[in-house]
Amino acid sequence: MTTIKVGDKAPNFKAKDQEGTIRQLSDYLGKKLVLFFYPKASTPGCTAEACDLRDHYHIFLSKGYEILGVSADAAKKQQNFISKYDLPFPLLADEDKNVIEAFGVWGPKKFMGKEYDGIHRTTFIIDEKGIIEEVISKVKTKAHSSQLLK
Repeated sequence: MTTIKVGDKAPNFKAKDQEGTIRQLSDYLGKKLVLFFYPKASTPGCTAEACDLRDHYHIFLSKGYEILGVSADAAKKQQNFISKYDLPFPLLADEDKNVIEAFGVWGPKKFMGKEYDGIHRTTFIIDEKGIIEEVISKVKTKAHSSQLLK
């Protein structure tokens, strides 16, 4: 789906998180960033993915990574997701889909024979200089950390 590939400069994003704090790519310069896009907060696959990242969060921090999730959910829904599952990382409430579209993860999907537009579950690892280090489009929701920390 996305045309962004390893070696590309990450799109410069700017969006509000679950608390209304503006987050942008420049906030993460000098650190590695795991930027994961997920379809909808509190759904089974998205919950499995977020909880797997939560359970390994201390390992990511020890390796110099920050984690930031993105979906088109409203800030209140993101806040509820964080509270319900004790997620230690921020989630962008990208309701206008600026970040989602900048990373090319919005497009046609199929589920149970129906076609619709939605977010393609994709994770980008961005290095300290804002360059894409890895793109994971086949996310294993229950073992996403092991895909990233290999």
